[in-house]
Amino acid sequence: MDVLIHLVVGLHIIGIAALLGGFLTQLKAMGEGAARYTPAMLHGALTMLVTGVALVGLNQADGNTVDNVKIGVKLALLVVILGLVYVKRDDEGVDKGLFALVGGLTAANVFIAVLWT
Repeated sequence: MDVLIHLVVGLHIIGIAALLGGFLTQLKAMGEGAARYTPAMLHGALTMLVTGVALVGLNQADGNTVDNVKIGVKLALLVVILGLVYVKRDDEGVDKGLFALVGGLTAANVFIAVLWT
């Protein structure tokens, strides 16, 4: 079971990398007012959602304790990220504030995962 959990954690990190990497590649365009949500950002957020839910289930099945409040906060942030990226995915340009919000919420999600004990 540990190998499966570690495999899913690796996939979760790949999702984070896709979402955050997609954001970082658009920073120059954001400065010019032409940033857009890339397909990598949408796929990364969806990967994070699926693997996050799988991690909660696998950890509970393995008898590990799960901090439901922490998971709830992370899920709420991810739902906001997914909503923004999904709704605005076809727009040629996204408002700087909304685009920055996705990057900020993604970074917050990472820091919550690492620092909340």
